[in-house]
Amino acid sequence: RRGAAPDLTELLPQWLAAAARHGYRAPSALVPALLDAARARTDLRPQALALAGARGLWLARLNPEWRFALRGGAGGGGELPDPADGKAVARLWEEGLFAERVALLGAVRAHDPAAAPRLLATTWATERAEDRLMFLDSLRSGLSEGDEPFLEAALGDRSRNVRATAAELLSALPASALAGRMAERALACVGPEAVVPPAECDAGMLRDGVVKRPPAGRGERAWWLGQLVESAPLSCWRDRFGGLSPAEIVALPVAEGWAEEIHAAWCRAAVRQRDALWSKALLGPASAPPAAGPGTASLAERAKLLETLTERERAAWVAEFVRAHGLSEAFQLLGVCLVPWAGELGRAVVDALDAAREAGSYPWSFSGVMGLAERCLDPAEADRLEALTAAAQDPPEASPGAAAYWAEAFQRLVATLRLRGAMLAELAPPA
Repeated sequence: RRGAAPDLTELLPQWLAAAARHGYRAPSALVPALLDAARARTDLRPQALALAGARGLWLARLNPEWRFALRGGAGGGGELPDPADGKAVARLWEEGLFAERVALLGAVRAHDPAAAPRLLATTWATERAEDRLMFLDSLRSGLSEGDEPFLEAALGDRSRNVRATAAELLSALPASALAGRMAERALACVGPEAVVPPAECDAGMLRDGVVKRPPAGRGERAWWLGQLVESAPLSCWRDRFGGLSPAEIVALPVAEGWAEEIHAAWCRAAVRQRDALWSKALLGPASAPPAAGPGTASLAERAKLLETLTERERAAWVAEFVRAHGLSEAFQLLGVCLVPWAGELGRAVVDALDAAREAGSYPWSFSGVMGLAERCLDPAEADRLEALTAAAQDPPEASPGAAAYWAEAFQRLVATLRLRGAMLAELAPPA
């Protein structure tokens, strides 16, 4: 039991994010405490380091316990040179700390996307493998066809992880040469009448990022097939299946029991290529039982698919899911929705919590969703929840004392929402 009082530590990430959003900087005297908090909680680090600013990075160089700040990507904010100043950029790239270089690469990428791979190329051959991987991963932001030559060259890197990341990024570019090679391989394996997985993992597949050895419990050929399908551009399937739409393709029977493998690979491709149309087809109607979904029954995969939709579409789909299936399976799906949960989604969550209370189970059966609601519900929902804070008689067949426990849980939820509302209002600049 957590009692009825709000848990302030759970609101720290929101407070820090709101403070950074409004351009605040931590008072100098509080920077050490801020660094201590970030050392203890990794979830606070990005926002805490942003609030600490250049002074936080300077202090981190003086105290071994704060050295984590030098390994992250928060390069110290104001210490970065103007991305248009080529000499200053080259000097910091050659001499800076790793965190400063990561931040510099991000700033250069934001200023001129094509300049980031050019900057990387100047020192690529001498970088450590783990650093090359981090730098390459930073190219996800703003990824475009202009990155293809650099990524294609990285397919020959001596590090397997670097090669795999380069292949993944190239497969997210449907017009890339790698995507074309993967499409040719995948189309040779999958058709309307039959599915024939590759017989071997040849040198070309290995260079294009296919991992040869499967995880425990997976067959080799199925493992290779999944990687080919997930790396092929989704546009190639329309012609393969006679011009059908994604929803029509997903609804087709898949030959010889390969449906789960093929649909899971399409899910990964839709997420990687940020294809909302395919994501909607693979999600299907939210009201349908998860096991009957057209693409995947996995809630983790559904959450990733939802992230490719607009915020409005995402909230509407999850609200329908909550209304149809309640909250017990909705935790991962709610986690990808825009905060605060307002409108249709907020109402669906409050109604589902009320329904769970009336069903007579204990509130800690929904502790994950309840904790998420404290951080994510629109503070305006507090007034609507007020009526649920009074203890009532246990419903027939309810667990003993459930009504009192629910009243306490709703009291905490209402108090937390009101505290969040006041916190955000105080941080907001005057109109």
